[in-house]
Amino acid sequence: MNKVTVGDIDIHVQRMGPTDTGVTVVLLHGLLYDSLASYYFTVGPALAELGVDVVMYDLRGHGRTTRPTTGYQLERFVDDLDGLLDALGITWPVHLVGNSFGGTIAFGFAAAHPERTASILFMEAEPPVQQWATHINEGLNDAVQRLSADGAFEHIATNYGSHPARLSKAAYKILQTTSIVEDIPASQLINEDLTDITCPVLGVFGTQTGLSYQVELLRGQLAAFEARILDGMGHSVLVEKPALTRTLVADWLFGGHQATLGGAHQIGA
Repeated sequence: MNKVTVGDIDIHVQRMGPTDTGVTVVLLHGLLYDSLASYYFTVGPALAELGVDVVMYDLRGHGRTTRPTTGYQLERFVDDLDGLLDALGITWPVHLVGNSFGGTIAFGFAAAHPERTASILFMEAEPPVQQWATHINEGLNDAVQRLSADGAFEHIATNYGSHPARLSKAAYKILQTTSIVEDIPASQLINEDLTDITCPVLGVFGTQTGLSYQVELLRGQLAAFEARILDGMGHSVLVEKPALTRTLVADWLFGGHQATLGGAHQIGA
């Protein structure tokens, strides 16, 4: 286990692959139910085998990274990533791969640090504009209500298995012991027209969640945007379709974002 002190927290980080190629991918996981393990057992090792410098870490409050009681605004997550890159000696622009909230962090980082961002690939995420703030507020409060209900974890274990039940218990502990529910919706937002995002962007959406409504909007706002729409998939593309995810990320890194962008391609899942 490797930990790096950044600001007020110790970040649990794993780095794989060669570190001298100048091609670094940072894998950003989702909120509450997620950790770097989602990438460690899916995309991370495969990318390292392709010769990519892979950085994956537990976000503040998650996994083995420090869990402060407060300080969960999006800008704090952005500052954590900026400090982590400094601590690791990564001075060149990095490719950001973000799952769910990790994709939102990627947008926030690219807006604050365009000089450090080579590209963004996000899965089932929204950029941090007002609509996202509304959605994340609703989602966090819904999670509190569902997980605090009597028998919630027993119901999850019976219907979905012991592993989802353990993840749900971990999520509930974060909700109960931190100010994350209040902090995240109060985050600093980026420009509504996304003019702060200047790097190439690939968005990956499942057809079952409703987030693909963004495709036309993002195409109109971003200078270089492409989308992949996965037929029949929900919010867990990374975990449910790891082989497809590996292919999407590898294709993006090795030439995908250098081609002419602007398409929206539907892929059968």
